[in-house]
Amino acid sequence: MANARPPATIACMECGGECFLLYEIKPDDEYEGGDIVAYRCPDCRERWDMEITEDDLTDD
Repeated sequence: MANARPPATIACMECGGECFLLYEIKPDDEYEGGDIVAYRCPDCRERWDMEITEDDLTDD
């Protein structure tokens, strides 16, 4: 999957807010199922490390 990327945001499992990726995705970064990505919720400050699947990835 060319330029496959994890979702930029996910729903916070703690407070229901919107979590954002903790780092910038560069144009040449490549992701595949099994990779770990980290998100942080600005509302409750909870951090979520998520193993992504092929279904999570989107083409940009």
